[in-house]
Formats: sequence, C-alpha cells, structure tokens
Amino acid sequence: MPSNPNTAGSLQQLRTWLHKEWFLVGMLGAVVLATLLPDLGRSGGVLHGDVLTDIGIAIVFFLHGLGLSFASLRQGIMNWRIHAVVQSMTFAVFPLVWFIADALVGQWLPRDLALGFCYLCALPSTISSSVAMTGLARGNVPAAIFNATLSSVLGIVLTPLLVTLFTHVDGQGLPFLATVLSIAKLLLLPLVLGQLMRPLLHAWHQRHKKLTTLLDRWVILMLVYSAFCDSVASGLWRNNGIGTLLTAMLGAALVLALVLVLTTWLSRRFGFQVEDEITTVFCGSKKTLASGVPMAKLLFGANPAIGLIVLPIMFYHQIQLFVCSLLANRYALRKDAAAPH
Repeated sequence: MPSNPNTAGSLQQLRTWLHKEWFLVGMLGAVVLATLLPDLGRSGGVLHGDVLTDIGIAIVFFLHGLGLSFASLRQGIMNWRIHAVVQSMTFAVFPLVWFIADALVGQWLPRDLALGFCYLCALPSTISSSVAMTGLARGNVPAAIFNATLSSVLGIVLTPLLVTLFTHVDGQGLPFLATVLSIAKLLLLPLVLGQLMRPLLHAWHQRHKKLTTLLDRWVILMLVYSAFCDSVASGLWRNNGIGTLLTAMLGAALVLALVLVLTTWLSRRFGFQVEDEITTVFCGSKKTLASGVPMAKLLFGANPAIGLIVLPIMFYHQIQLFVCSLLANRYALRKDAAAPH
C-alpha cells in the first residue's frame, strides 16, 4: 500500500526542522532530563557535572587560543568603548533597574525575594558562558574574555558595596586572590596554552572549524544541564510555592529581556560592528551564579531565608543560558548565511 504523500511530506519537514533546530531541542531536553534526574549531572553527582563542564570550558578556551591571533587579542583589549558599555551595564544600569523596579513593585514582593532581586542586579557578569556564547556567535572573543574577567574581579568589591548601599547588609571579606586564581586556571591558562600551540595546530584548527563549532554548542548544553541539575537537586521545585516560583521566574525574565534590548540598542547606537555588538550583548546582560551563591553565603549567611534570596539568580541563570544560547545560535547562522561561499 503506497505511503500517504502528506505524511511523508510532514515527516520530511519535521526532519528538516530538527536538523536546523537541534540546538533548541537539545536545550529543552537538557532541562527535562535535569528535572527528572538531577542527581545524575549535579556537582558531585554520578556524572560529576561540575568536573565535566570545567573540562569542556577549558577545551573550548584552548581552541579559542588556537584560533585567535595576537593582533586580534590586542585589538579586543584596546576596544575601550565595549568595556565602558559592558561594565556600565553590569554595575550601573542593572542597579538602576532594581532601584526603579523596587519603587514600582517592591511593596508587593516578599521582603526576602525583593532582596534577592537586589542581589541579582548587583552581581558581576559570568565568565565561562559569556565567552563561550560570544565564540559560538562569532563575536569579539578577546574583548569578551577581558570584560567578563574584569567584571568578575570588580564584582568582588562592587557587589558587596552595592548590596550594602541598597540594603544596609554588612558583608565579610571575599576571597579576592582565590577568585582571581580560579579564573586564571579555568580560562586564561587554556587560552595561553592555545596561543603557544598556535604555530603547530592553527592549520588543523582551521580545517576542523565545523567540529570546533559543534563542540561549543555541546559544552553550552552541558552547562545548561549541569546548572539545572544543581538547582533542582537543591530544591528549586520542592522548596518554593508556585506563586513564589512564578514571581521569581517572571521577574528574572523581564530583567533579562530589558537588558538584552538595552545592550543591543546601545551597541547599534554607538555604531559597533556585529562582532562587538555580540560581545556587548552577551557580556553586558549576564549575571554569575557560580560566584553569586558563595557571595550570598558570605553576605547573607545568617539569614534563614537565603534560599529565597538566591532564587532570582537561580532563575536568571537558567533563563539567560537558554535564551542567550538560542540568540548566539541565531547570530552564528546569520553570519554563516552572509559569509561568501
């Protein structure tokens, strides 16, 4: 009996869509799998998701080191306009967003959840995913590395200062040297090794561009999965009421949407090239969960509602990974389509 041509056509369309949008499907799959099996990929779990993501990030940065010329590194560091916009977004615009939001809706939020949103807006940018997504989107990777690292170091001082100014919370000293060393070990060391190996392996890297791009995507999927496993295992769905969860999720999504629009508009207003726009959008809109949780324990350790305080950054982290990964994929596809063949 001949197959139905409509069914065959629909299956072909589905295969085409899956081939094009496999990254979106992978993101959704990572969230579902983390929700069902959080102990599998959480930090210290069966798969040791924290170790796997660190290894994946180190490999990605090593490959970035192979692909970057010294001239492009120097140009990225010297591009002060990107740095000014990104750092202003992180430590001035975000706190301003909190100040305005608190005046408008703060009285209707639970006190500790409002404190959590304040803390979210005071945090520095995240390093690994900012740079990984900038690389995936074909952005200005040297500028992204410089800005994300600078933001993390500045945040050690500015985050407690901003939180104290807004909430009168007294923080303790934060581990500056340990933070800088961890950044150097995870990101800068692989990058430097890639630069040193560039004369030997650059030609190989150029021949396998598709493979290295695919690796970028898989590492980001692993980041999303591991982050969600940690959040679910720590009681994301179990310890919070549906109203609180929806409020935190909606608030985090609105903040992210606003800063993505602002960073894109500012990039185009200042006439940035597409590569610089990508860097500004990803570095200027990100907030760190990896540094955010340890900082929260230092700043709010005596507060019994610390789980509620870190809820906005937990949601923001998941949403930013999901949305910015898709955005990075769109940037990359657009640049690939525009490139001469």
